[in-house]
Amino acid sequence: MSWLETITLKQLRALLAVERHGSISAAAEALHLTPPAVHSQIKALEGALEVSVLSRTADSAGSRVTPEGQIVLEAALRMEVALGQVDRQIAAMRRGQTGSVTLGVVSTAKYFAPRLVKTLGTLCPDVEIVLHVGNRDAVIEGLERLSFDLAIMGRPPRQPMVEAHPIGDHPHAILAPPDHPLAARSALSGADLAEETFLSREVGSGTRILMTRYLDRLGEGQVFRTVEMGSNETIKQAVMAGLGIAFLSLHTATAELQHGQLVTLDAPQLPIMRHWFLVRPLDASPRPATARVAEAIQGLKGSFLPITGRGDV
Repeated sequence: MSWLETITLKQLRALLAVERHGSISAAAEALHLTPPAVHSQIKALEGALEVSVLSRTADSAGSRVTPEGQIVLEAALRMEVALGQVDRQIAAMRRGQTGSVTLGVVSTAKYFAPRLVKTLGTLCPDVEIVLHVGNRDAVIEGLERLSFDLAIMGRPPRQPMVEAHPIGDHPHAILAPPDHPLAARSALSGADLAEETFLSREVGSGTRILMTRYLDRLGEGQVFRTVEMGSNETIKQAVMAGLGIAFLSLHTATAELQHGQLVTLDAPQLPIMRHWFLVRPLDASPRPATARVAEAIQGLKGSFLPITGRGDV
């Protein structure tokens, strides 16, 4: 009998639970089982594979997944995602819909994604749209694990392999409070910005990457003072409070620009115009519902994006 025929979902879920909760006891509590029951599932999995999937931590209070276990874990995560999609698809069909499509968007896109989902509800009323918002790394992970049927992001990843279509312009600029000393000046230089504090997203975010490249060009290697903050909302509030300036997507600050709470600085080569992309993982075979939603999004030609007039910039 092949080892594939002896591995069970219960064994894989036990391994997932130990990895997520750090110990067999914590995993047992999460699964509503006894520790011996979880231990038995892990031992059965190891017996089938003839490798150890867990090792004790240094303090012996927890368990760590072995390199071999990591390989099994990745397969288990993919199975968990696939089964979750089956559940959503069947639930949607029971409600009379033709299917369910999971749309992942980077956090900068959350300012227009709900409006887009509402529009898609009109264009594709028989398809359930499930929206997930995360930073760039989280969206890429969702594409890798095929937990997202489609995603909207500012820069398609190199890995995993995706099919990408531009769906609209994505402008970026430097934001400041209206009473900032540089707000009334024109044709600013890198030297003018040298003493400013830039409030920034976390390392790895698409906006942070673009800001770093821009400042490197502007300052010719000069190091700008940067303070990291966890969200666009926090950054905007901090800028309005006078704690610094920020390089952000203008789509995150449409309301604040319109109401005069923020202004854009007349810095060189701004706004930087990038694009929003609709991406689909190539490892997944597109279902009819996914193809319909993708076609609908592309057909909107960016009409769902916030309007940022040249006067704001």
